[in-house]
Amino acid sequence: MNALAQVPADFLHALGTLRKAKCRSELRLAEIPAPSRLAPYAVALGAEVFSRSTRPGRTPVHGPAAMAFSSENNPGSPGAADDEDDELATGRFILLHDPDGSAVWDGEFRIVTYIRAQLEADMGNDAMLGSVAWTWLVDALENHSAQYRSAGGTATRILSESFGTLAERPETIDIELRASWTPASSDVQAHLEAWCDMVCTFAGLPPLPPGVTPLPNRRLT
Repeated sequence: MNALAQVPADFLHALGTLRKAKCRSELRLAEIPAPSRLAPYAVALGAEVFSRSTRPGRTPVHGPAAMAFSSENNPGSPGAADDEDDELATGRFILLHDPDGSAVWDGEFRIVTYIRAQLEADMGNDAMLGSVAWTWLVDALENHSAQYRSAGGTATRILSESFGTLAERPETIDIELRASWTPASSDVQAHLEAWCDMVCTFAGLPPLPPGVTPLPNRRLT
């Protein structure tokens, strides 16, 4: 039996809407292996933002999802980062689907995301950093009119110090945001576009959505 025939119609529709998402060229988007224990059906995308990236992001797929994504719209996978490229942010976008629904999700779909970006160490003392990161998520979803419910997440600051032969390296701090929410329908195009914009916001790339204030000195030079 065709593997695609075993995939629920709602999930196929969701995959089709993901295919339509338009993301900034600085963001490189590619499918990655999806978790197999979180839901009966899942698709995962990984994203990276590089300071000198000029190639458009593409979304290669595999498994049953490959049959739902158009090869014409996704002709290839993004190449490895050029040596001179500077990674500004990275993230994961996972769409889960359970046809039987989930009381925890409050629906049949759940979006689970992760974003990480490096800041200068002195910014880690800003007590508002976590709430600012959460505001970026809420603002991005609202700016794209992505309807959702039951959102939750955590923002974490990670301080890195170097010692011994690496003692000359400056202290750095990373901000991590882990969040999940339930989309209002199987049309998740706006959700992926909002998330892509949020990854770019974490990377400090202008222009920013209305009402969002960038943090200065995004990366060490």
